[in-house]
Amino acid sequence: MRKIALVAVAAALMSGNVAAENKKGVNPWTQCGIGAMIFKDTPVGAVISNVIWDLGTTAVSSNISSQQTCEGSEVKAAMFIQDNFDQMMEDTSKGYGEHIYTMLEILEVEQKDQQEIITSVRASVADQLAADEVTPQSYYNAVVASL
Repeated sequence: MRKIALVAVAAALMSGNVAAENKKGVNPWTQCGIGAMIFKDTPVGAVISNVIWDLGTTAVSSNISSQQTCEGSEVKAAMFIQDNFDQMMEDTSKGYGEHIYTMLEILEVEQKDQQEIITSVRASVADQLAADEVTPQSYYNAVVASL
C-alpha cells in the first residue's frame, strides 16, 4: 500500500504543469496511453494512471489508444526524452550534445533558434533539479515552454 501511495505522490509531482501543451495542444502524459482512455476529462488522473501502470512509457510510446492526438513531432520528442532521459540531462547540463540536438531536430527547431531554447531549458531544468523534481515529463514541459 505504501508503494502505491509513493507512486501516486510521484505521479502528482511528475504531472508538474499538466496544462503545458505544445502547438497542437498535446501533452503525451495526459492525452495518450491508458490514462487518457480512463480519465478523459481529468488530466491529473490520466498522469497518475499512466505512471502507476508503467511509469508513463505506454503514454509516450504508443498512439494506439488515441491516434488523433498522439502523433507528430511533439510526441516523438516526448518518446525520445523518455527513452534517453539520462543522456538528455547530461547534454542539458553541458549546454550541447548529440541527444539535445537530435531532440531539437525532431521538433523541427531551426538551427538559429536552438541555442536560445537550450539556454531556456537549462534554466528550467536547473530549478527542477534544485527542487529534486526533474522527470522526463517536466523536462518535456520545459522544452515545450521554451519553443
